Amino acid sequence: MEEFLISRQCLGARAAGPIPLLLATLIGLSGCDRLQPPAGAAGPARQPPAPVTIAAAVEKDMPLELHAIGRVQPFTTVTVKPQVSGQLAQTHFVHGQDVKTGDLLFTIDSRPFQTALEQAQATLEKNIALMNDALIEAEWQENLQERGLGTQRESQNKRALAESLKAAVAADRAALAKARLDLEYCSIRAPGDGRAGEILAHPGNVVSANETALVVLNQLSPIYVSFSLPERELGRIKRAQSTGDLQVRVEIPGEEQAENEVGVLSFIDNAVDSATGMISLKGTFGNANHWLWPGQFVNVTLTLGTRRGAVVVPSAAVQTSQTGQYVFVISEDLVAESRPVVPGFAVGEETIIETGLRAGERVVTDGHLRVTHGTRVVVREPADVGQPAPASRPDTHP
Repeated sequence: MEEFLISRQCLGARAAGPIPLLLATLIGLSGCDRLQPPAGAAGPARQPPAPVTIAAAVEKDMPLELHAIGRVQPFTTVTVKPQVSGQLAQTHFVHGQDVKTGDLLFTIDSRPFQTALEQAQATLEKNIALMNDALIEAEWQENLQERGLGTQRESQNKRALAESLKAAVAADRAALAKARLDLEYCSIRAPGDGRAGEILAHPGNVVSANETALVVLNQLSPIYVSFSLPERELGRIKRAQSTGDLQVRVEIPGEEQAENEVGVLSFIDNAVDSATGMISLKGTFGNANHWLWPGQFVNVTLTLGTRRGAVVVPSAAVQTSQTGQYVFVISEDLVAESRPVVPGFAVGEETIIETGLRAGERVVTDGHLRVTHGTRVVVREPADVGQPAPASRPDTHP
């Protein structure tokens, strides 16, 4: 029967021509290839282990620090203005000079004020003489009245004149004191310690009392550094400050110094900025060497205390997902486990882990992109970080 069918197929092939016969032969061979697997095949290959670098979580004491960008402010700023009007006669310092309280800065032409003083003195002396004479006449007139030789009205007039001249003398004494004070104001002195800025008025200029700015003095020692922190940190700051002074350190970006300038937190603003959600603070620094300068931007570190026995990992180990923050923990058999954690303070390149990790556990610090939960890994040396991963053989473990 099979021979008969084959003969019919062959006859049909001959009848149809050579081209259909060739197509039928090729289709048949292709179907046979799909049905028979190649010899020696071992099934689909597994993914190679992901190359990563790891670090162990350690337990140690960590400072609790907050970081911000700050700006240096002078401790005091005084704009020196004259208290009398006149022509500026002389300048007794150079701009940029450090001055002390009471140092002579400017003098105003004092001749008009000296003349006014002498005039006030003369007026006082004249009125004193008139007052003394009026008092004598008042007493004399009162004696006459007692003896019946004068009227009460005459006595009252003499006494009124004497009292009027006594008041005039008091006014003259005040005018004399004012003239003497104006003469002193011709010598303009530094109201406090500081560094002088640019001189704004020069000899020959006519200056107006309480209007013309002569120079600005900035006190550089001590000095303030102002900075802002998010309002969520306010509670931590207040709790830490209740136990004592809080240390503030600053460093100037791009400048190398032997050690950071250290001061104390001296001011917390009485309100949070509703537009930014930030709270303003100030630190006070001795600045004896004038290392900090007004207007300068600095990096600020506010230390709230020290966390004893904190579990710490490199900050690069902490990753963020839609459900929160996590780390990849590597088991003894080099399998990655995605574990949620609660990070705390970050200090430098290290982060405190509040919950979710124990000291000694190993976490991935580089190579996260190729790692998921349950991924097998191969550990690279830290020196290999950033270099192409070495070729790995397929994992043939069952």
